[in-house]
Amino acid sequence: MAQVTVNIAGHVYRVACGEGEEAHLQSLARQIDERIETLKRNFGEIGDQRLTIMAAITFADELAEANRRIAEREVEIVNLRSDKTVLESEQDEWADRLADSIGETAARIERLARNLNGVSRG
Repeated sequence: MAQVTVNIAGHVYRVACGEGEEAHLQSLARQIDERIETLKRNFGEIGDQRLTIMAAITFADELAEANRRIAEREVEIVNLRSDKTVLESEQDEWADRLADSIGETAARIERLARNLNGVSRG
């Protein structure tokens, strides 16, 4: 298991992670540190623990919003797939009706041709 040293809000932490995940973990730590710094600029020095909690809540809020949007998109995908299935079924029905109509028309043309052939011979 790999270990990474990260700096968040002026504190150094040694954190374990999976092999190959070091850069990702450092990037996440930078995002947290940047969020805390932004909160410090906006609210002043209100205590490390409160800033950390506020940062965690803002990230949790963003995650909840992202999950909500993903759920909406998943519903849209299901609906689009359902619509596609309905359209394909309707297309198949239309093609069947068209084929039947063409068959009936061909039968009429054959009858007319037989009748015309009979009239011209007689």
